[in-house]
Amino acid sequence: MYPLPALVVIDDDPTAIDLVRGALESRRVDVIGFTSPALGLESVERDRPDIVLLGLKMPDLNGLEVLERIMQVAPSTDVILTTEDYSTESAVRAIQMGATDYWTKPLDLDRLHSRLDIWLEERHRYDQRLRLDTELTRAYDFHGIVGRSPSLLDMFTKLRRIAPHFQTVLVRGDTGTGKELVANALHKLSPRAKRPLVVCNCAALVDTLVESELFGYVKGAFTGANEDRLGMIEAADKGTLFLDEVGEIPLATQAKLLRVLQNREVRRVGAASSRNVDVHIIAATNRDLRRMAAEGSFREDFYYRLAIVEIHVPSLSERREDLPLLLRHFLDKYATEYAKPGLAVTRRAELLLNRYPWPGNIRELQHLVASCAMVVDGPLVDIGDLPEWVQHQNLNLRDPDELISLAEMHCRHAQRVLVRVGGSQKKAAEILGIGRTTLYRLLRRESLSALGAAVGGVSGVLLPR
Repeated sequence: MYPLPALVVIDDDPTAIDLVRGALESRRVDVIGFTSPALGLESVERDRPDIVLLGLKMPDLNGLEVLERIMQVAPSTDVILTTEDYSTESAVRAIQMGATDYWTKPLDLDRLHSRLDIWLEERHRYDQRLRLDTELTRAYDFHGIVGRSPSLLDMFTKLRRIAPHFQTVLVRGDTGTGKELVANALHKLSPRAKRPLVVCNCAALVDTLVESELFGYVKGAFTGANEDRLGMIEAADKGTLFLDEVGEIPLATQAKLLRVLQNREVRRVGAASSRNVDVHIIAATNRDLRRMAAEGSFREDFYYRLAIVEIHVPSLSERREDLPLLLRHFLDKYATEYAKPGLAVTRRAELLLNRYPWPGNIRELQHLVASCAMVVDGPLVDIGDLPEWVQHQNLNLRDPDELISLAEMHCRHAQRVLVRVGGSQKKAAEILGIGRTTLYRLLRRESLSALGAAVGGVSGVLLPR
């Protein structure tokens, strides 16, 4: 990437390049010129400049062919076609293919300066918003849980209130909502923050080894028990034990855990006596333990002992206004991890992410961003970089009989067409019979409408121009 906003001139006439370079010599912009369309295209593909002034008629490669390739490799770059022979037909075709504008030669330098002022202002706003967005993710980071939706803020308040006092807590939430993060936050906010937090994934324990893992065993308790071994409960003494997926624990083991909860005693497998333990327990589940207790597949007394205090972790569908913050949070995380500074999502890709129902919740979003960050060629994640099931989702999710404005209907239709053609603005504009600028305005309007005023404009912060 260029250190300054970059303007690339691709024109077989070196005089045109010199004219632009001289006119912008005093401006804070990098002007790079190429008389070879192939070399210019290689530079654009590699460095993705902000602006390209592209000659229409060149002997080696036609300007429209170069424009089509630029739209494929650098869709966020503004391309202005320049020509000595104005043609309404070629101008319309260029705009439909994705060009920002179509200028005649000799170039109007005042017009060029005016357009550059707009670009620089947009670049400045984007940099400011990017900084603000990063600051927002830090400001709304509650011990690793990112968000500011009402449901999440209510949960934060409850965590602060119970953290100093709890002995047992049940954390409920769908898979991927961040229940372990909630357990970590509770532990960090408690007086036991400096003591161990021992994590036990109950779903991963083999039935025959559950008790020995939880309670430990003494030497000779069974074949292979060659020495005394500490169980997870004793390892968490004076600290906190986190029982993840507690609904998977066998009934027989539940009875023994109930004794731990009631008497704060633990007996190792094969031991003749019990030991006292001082342990707080956080249990988490994505299952309906109350219903399981009523059906007899979970001990009722064990459930009520665990659920003295219950914490509900909202799903991503319950806190969709947090999506921009979460997206920025993971983009920053993986931009650092994969050495891709300035990693961002294009607006049209964000439209799809905002429409997607996220059945896997925060974990699915995190894995998606990690995958895109790993494989994307450059700093921009576009529609083509998203998984196929996100690209090809059914966007007609609302009630077909819903009363909407004509403007919103236009927005939705433009979005559906863009997705059906794989994100190609050229093809979408041709099908719709409009220019790229008009298409951009339609999609931008829908993006802002979908995210809502509650986000405070953060969505625009995530994305390049």
